Amino acid sequence: MKLPIVAYGDPVLRKVADEIDEDYPNLKQLIADMFETMYAASGVGLAAPQVGLPIRLFVIDATPFAEDIEEEKEVLTAFKKVFINPIMVEESGEKWAFNEGCLSIPDINEDVLRHPNIKINYLDENFEEHEIDLSGLAARVVQHEYDHIEGKLFTDKLSTLKKTMLKGKLDTISKGMIRVGYKMKFPFQKKKR
Repeated sequence: MKLPIVAYGDPVLRKVADEIDEDYPNLKQLIADMFETMYAASGVGLAAPQVGLPIRLFVIDATPFAEDIEEEKEVLTAFKKVFINPIMVEESGEKWAFNEGCLSIPDINEDVLRHPNIKINYLDENFEEHEIDLSGLAARVVQHEYDHIEGKLFTDKLSTLKKTMLKGKLDTISKGMIRVGYKMKFPFQKKKR
């Protein structure tokens, strides 16, 4: 089932998410719904807060990037994962810029500086523990989604000037005065009479 994606301005996007356990209600279905929602919106990652749930869960499928980034094609093609209760162990390397967007902040893309290498510990959908090292775009996608469960957005990483320039667009998004090709939930949308 496709879930509505929460838009910029909703308080759930600013909350540090809570850990979950194996008894979280309908977890397998939620994970399936999150993948379906992400694919329907042409995303490569989706965090639970983006569907209104303040829990430490995100899904990733970086396959679409594999077509564009030849040197990372092998890693990205196989990079479909579920991250439950992740812990960022390490971020390293000289930060590099890449143009990012977000399903909760449609029609805004900006260059964001992030570390090229990370080490992350997480549980998969079967609650088996993993610790992996990632680099390049795989690391970037994970960092973006990890920020979501920490109550952070990619716009937080922009300069003060850039944030000021985007304020009008962000207000328009939070009021639901945009059109997107997927279902969204807007925090300040006026009700139709």
